[in-house]
This record gives sequence, C-alpha cells and structure tokens, in this order.
Amino acid sequence: MALVHAPALEKKYVSEGKLQNRRLVMYNDFVVVGPAEDPARIKGLPKAAEAMKRIAESQSRFVSRGDKSGTNLLELALWTQAGVEPRGAWYIESGRAWARPSGSPMTGARTPSPTGHVPRVPEARGPADPGREGPAAPEHLLRDGGEPCQWPRVNVAGGKAFADFMLSPETQGAIRTFGVDRYGQPLFIPIAGKRDEDFP
Repeated sequence: MALVHAPALEKKYVSEGKLQNRRLVMYNDFVVVGPAEDPARIKGLPKAAEAMKRIAESQSRFVSRGDKSGTNLLELALWTQAGVEPRGAWYIESGRAWARPSGSPMTGARTPSPTGHVPRVPEARGPADPGREGPAAPEHLLRDGGEPCQWPRVNVAGGKAFADFMLSPETQGAIRTFGVDRYGQPLFIPIAGKRDEDFP
C-alpha cells in the first residue's frame, strides 16, 4: 500500500497493472513563496503558470527541489504549461525536499510550497499567491492487491486494513482538524470518496 501524491505517475502505474485501487485521501494546494519585494511581480496572479513565466522572464532566483518528488513533478508541469525550460544561474536545483530560507540558496528566492508547509515556516511566507487551481497534488492510496504468487511478500490484508483506516470517517475527521490548534488552519483537506473529476 502506498500513500503518494504524483497523480500522473500513479495513473501510469495503475494502467501498467503495477498498482491498483487508487483512491483519494486528502490534499493541500500549492503557492509560490518568496521575498516580499516580489521582483517578478507575481503577487495576485490568477494562474500559477503565468507566475512561473514571469519568474523566468525576470530571471528571479528560483529554488527547485530537483528531487523527482511530487512537488518537483508539479513544478516541472507548471514550467511546461508556461512554455518555459528553466535553466541558467537564476534556477537552482537544491536536491532537497525543503530548502530553509535562512543560510541557504533559497534566501531571496521563489519556491513552490504545499500550503501545509507555509504555516510551519513563517519566515518563508511571501506576498505571492498565484492562485489555487484546485488540489495540485492530492494524496492518493494505491493498494497493491496482486495475487500473492505474483507478489509473495505483499501483505494484502494489512494493506487493505490501512487503506480502510485512512478512508474511515474517524481518520478523515482527524485530518480535517489536524494543525488547526497550532497553525489556525488544517494542513490537509480530507477528500475520501471524491474522484479526480471533482477537482478542476
């Protein structure tokens, strides 16, 4: 059983028969955080791809995870939507899951961030929120329910039990309130029972 957030890759593995029973669990959306000066003038833009285009045109410093994570894949998809192939001194591939603003190349730079990360790193907040176009990277459950002879070490019953637990009303309720007491907002939004088509 895998809990992941890279929809395109998930669908690929499901279509190849490597994984099955893909279900939505929770999501948080993405914003672009960065310096208050906003050199690329992206504050208030309605589309993330337009923000990425302006960042590239102005060659404003941008830190990419460059780690093939779900966040990195989303970033690369946004560059494609913007018609940009990011390269040059302004584009920094950190190879890290989260580059801290202090003492790192991220200082004074833009970076994509799940909204759940922003409350935890208040010094990383920037004025730019290029708009939320629905859940950019929902967390999905993919349960490998292959035949035991095909995957002899897969605990099918255990995977199903954990999937059922994550999708249960009690767990979805915990997800709905997790982080509210500390950050004033939940870190994820529960979406058990929803479908990809429910999100634009």
